[in-house]
Amino acid sequence: MSFRRHRRDAQREAARLDEPVREAGALAEKLGLDPYPVNYWVVNYDEMNQLIAYGGFQERYPHWRWGMTYDRQRKTDQFGMGKAFEIVNNDDPANAFLQESNSLADQKAVITHVEAHSDFFKNNQWFGLFSDEGQFAAAAMLERHAQTIERYVENPEISREDVEKFIDAVLCLEDTIDQHRTIREAAADEDGHIPEDIRAQLDSLDISDDVRREVFDDAWLDAVEEAEREAAKLTDPRKDVLAYVREHGMRYDEETGKAEEMEPWQKDVLDMLREEAYYFAAQKMTKVMNEGWAAYWESLMMADEQFAGTDEFVTYADHQSRVLGSPGLNPYKLGKELWEYIENSTNRAEVADKLLRVKGVTWRNFRETVDFDEVQELLRADPAIDGVSADSLDELSELGPDDPRVDHETLDRALSGDDSLDLDAYPWKLLTYAGLAERHYSLVKAQNRGFLSRIRRSELEQLSRYMFDDEVYDSVADAVADVDKTAGWDRMREIRESHNDVTFLDAFLSEEFVRANHYFAYEFSQSSQQFRVSSSEYRDVKKKLLFQFTNFGKPTIAVYDGNFDNRGELLLGHQYNGVILDMKQAKGVLERVYHLWGRPVNLMTITKEFDEHEVEVARRRGREPTPEERAIRIRYDGESFEEHDLDPELEARIAAGEVDYDTKPDDWL
Repeated sequence: MSFRRHRRDAQREAARLDEPVREAGALAEKLGLDPYPVNYWVVNYDEMNQLIAYGGFQERYPHWRWGMTYDRQRKTDQFGMGKAFEIVNNDDPANAFLQESNSLADQKAVITHVEAHSDFFKNNQWFGLFSDEGQFAAAAMLERHAQTIERYVENPEISREDVEKFIDAVLCLEDTIDQHRTIREAAADEDGHIPEDIRAQLDSLDISDDVRREVFDDAWLDAVEEAEREAAKLTDPRKDVLAYVREHGMRYDEETGKAEEMEPWQKDVLDMLREEAYYFAAQKMTKVMNEGWAAYWESLMMADEQFAGTDEFVTYADHQSRVLGSPGLNPYKLGKELWEYIENSTNRAEVADKLLRVKGVTWRNFRETVDFDEVQELLRADPAIDGVSADSLDELSELGPDDPRVDHETLDRALSGDDSLDLDAYPWKLLTYAGLAERHYSLVKAQNRGFLSRIRRSELEQLSRYMFDDEVYDSVADAVADVDKTAGWDRMREIRESHNDVTFLDAFLSEEFVRANHYFAYEFSQSSQQFRVSSSEYRDVKKKLLFQFTNFGKPTIAVYDGNFDNRGELLLGHQYNGVILDMKQAKGVLERVYHLWGRPVNLMTITKEFDEHEVEVARRRGREPTPEERAIRIRYDGESFEEHDLDPELEARIAAGEVDYDTKPDDWL
């Protein structure tokens, strides 16, 4: 771990933070985290806003979007709607930026938060899709892209306006990638070539009318076109629209009025922006998991392990409550609560598993036989572990030289009078991972009292279903003594490795969680023209959340045909899941896609139409009107839009009977 210094003020701040950085890394390792090395940079207010605008990097390609994001962030801070304390990027080593005006409490919170983020970057499989060949250097990649595009912008033979216009068009499609595969796998899909217009080719050749009639008659041409049309069909929709456009797209030449081959610089820019889209995909796919993971470990280190000093804790607690209490769908709050629920439910299952092995205890008589207050007391940490400090060395020694909860090397150094150990500030150095797991065991925390007793009869039955050695312990005390108190943290790390937000919510957003945390679904009412609570039922809440995180919360668009109607037109399809497109935005995207395809483009989708009379009747009766769904195809030819009813065969291909939340790669299934 290293600290980067520049400027006098930043140097002073960096010197002040050397120790917190070093000790936070050591504590993270003790807690079982395995982060990338982190380079910390101290920056000022303007530099922080610029980094946020650039997505956490110091250099990006020239484009108006960065200035717009910078201005928005500056105003957000200026008007008190949210201050940026840090930013960290996914790289090896990771780079984290701390604002020099932060208080020490805020800096410590940022550092602990960053260490958890870096652990997530390194160990989550979805981030591994981009770096599947080993080490990677994201900052160097983005800097290389920035410099290349800058050269194109400054090239006198290339119009700056053309470059910016082309980038705008590509960015409209930046989320239309196959984020569940590596960038190479997504581009490797084989499909038929797009046939050229044979009649147009013959017209350009100097062929006599006699030869044309005898050799290339209409019947022959029709047969060839039909064969090529069949060969060009996509067997499955192509989710990586950017790759398909890169392979088959052209550019519309306004001077000739025809589709021409893309310029080399255009293909190069498209390749770079597609690579960046794949790099940032994992961050978009794991926002709830990643922010919740960082918030969980930050809270444990800063509050539970008292990494925040006595004079810093109030400031820290105030700022964290603001972050977790911000309105709307809050990924920090939702993620942290889900991780805590996973920890608690795993620990509960572990305790129940042991108690069901006590002689005389079964899943049927569990509630009548087990004294939950007694179990709570038995689960409490050993006083020597719970109260570990510089003054409890003798108590730790009495636990014995083989106790797995004690870091015996550190204990020996402390007993020998090693002054380099600041055990008053960092007593956790005396404990191992097992010791810290016992010290912070979730089921004995005040906020979780009652969680163990809420275990359902169905869960107990499931645990005992395949339990053969069900009379292992003579007493409840014996069973509790055998509980693995690292089970919750171990399970959390397993989940951290394999899931993304959709699978995370699908697997762990339970009815118990929704009820305990008071989640509900809301929607826009057509009759009242206002938002209203639509349901607090767990399945509705879960479905609503899954909608918002499938495909980054964006509509899923795929290529269905690159030679639609045998005219070289692009046919895109909106994979409809009950949520309609914003038609104004959809048409704006089609206008930009036209510049990447060079020929007319089409979009299939399903709309919802409301009868005005039905809306009025529903409003009077206090209910919602029933919409009529209509499948349409929107066509843009470079000048105007046309709307057509969609063929039933194509409608069946985009309509979803059930929403597809399955975002797991095949090898994960």
